[in-house]
Parts: sequence; structure tokens; C-alpha cells
Amino acid sequence: MGFLEVTQALLDGLWNTFLIFALTLVLALPLGLVISFGSMSKIKPISYIVKFFVWIIRGVPLMLQVIIIYYVPGMLFGVPVLSRFVAVIVAFVINYACYFSEIYRGGIEGIPRGQYEAAQVLGMTKWETFRTVILMQVIKRILAPMGNEVITLVKDTALARVIMVVEIIQAAQNFAAYGLMWPLFYTAVFYLAFVGVLTLLFGYLEKKLSYYKV
Repeated sequence: MGFLEVTQALLDGLWNTFLIFALTLVLALPLGLVISFGSMSKIKPISYIVKFFVWIIRGVPLMLQVIIIYYVPGMLFGVPVLSRFVAVIVAFVINYACYFSEIYRGGIEGIPRGQYEAAQVLGMTKWETFRTVILMQVIKRILAPMGNEVITLVKDTALARVIMVVEIIQAAQNFAAYGLMWPLFYTAVFYLAFVGVLTLLFGYLEKKLSYYKV
């Protein structure tokens, strides 16, 4: 197996890694906001149920959640309900939405109450207050912890291989059958490049939002 052949195989695996990463972000970011509103709800039963659900998801390893979502429907109904790739996406979205929800909640609850009251005095609706006064401050507050979670997501995509979804690590491990171990270490180059781009992106966003003093 030559270097170019291994690189091509890893690039194919990297594409699946990127798909898992991108789909998880696109779906988990808005879902996390919905969950955060549920956990902050003034209707206590809703708040308790949502917080209990978030506690379970954050307390159970993501690898186990992937296994449960893929295998349990088949055990209960006799046939697999989800494809391997879809099971991975569902598990990742639910898991990261719960983590994101806690980041959102911390950002929103960290805004001084006086800003809400001042907006009410000016006659703003709740939506206008959130959109024009609160939103950018929340984004500024949550950007750093959100960046950490997003970078963690890049590395967590490797857990997809637990149900034989071929991401970049699984693609590298396939070469072990030919007695080649170096492709596994070679994957670090791809991860570092991926994380490097994200680090630069979040650094740029932090600078753009630096005029919001929180």
C-alpha cells in the first residue's frame, strides 16, 4: 500500500467525518436552544423533565448512546429501524444538543436582569429585547465554551466506528489487515488541520465580537 493510496482512503474517511461533524452542528445548535428554553421554563414540570433528560444524556458516554440508538430498536422490534449512519447522527445530535443547551442557558442567565427591565421600560417586546439587546451578548459569552465543544465534536466523530461507520480512524484501521500501522498515526495530520481551521475561525469571531463588553 503506497502513500497516495492510503491518503486517498483517509480522505474518503475524512469526508464521512466531516458529514457527521456538519450534520451534528446544523441540527444540534438549534435543538440545543430549544432544550435550553425548556430547562429555563417557568412551568416546573417541563423544566424538571428537560433537566432530567439533559442529566441522563450528559451522564451516559456518547459511545454507549450510539450503541443504544442503533441496536435497541432492533432488539425491541426485531428489525433495525435506523441505518448505521443515521443512528450515529441521531446519537450525536441528541448528545451535543444537551451540552449546547447548558452553554446557552449559562449565557442567557448570565445577562443582568436590569437589561431586561430597561428594555421593558422602553416598550420592547420579549422578542425585540432578545434580538436587539440580549442575543449578541449571549453569543459573545458562549463563543469560547461553544468553540471547545465544537473542537471536541471533531474528535468524537471517531466514536462512529463503534457501529462500523467508516470515518477516518476506521479507514486507517482497515490497513492493519495488511500489517500497516502508520496510517493510524497519519490521521493526526488530518485532525490537526481540521481543528486548526476551527481554531482560526473561532479566534476571528472572538475578535469581531470583542466590542461587546460582558
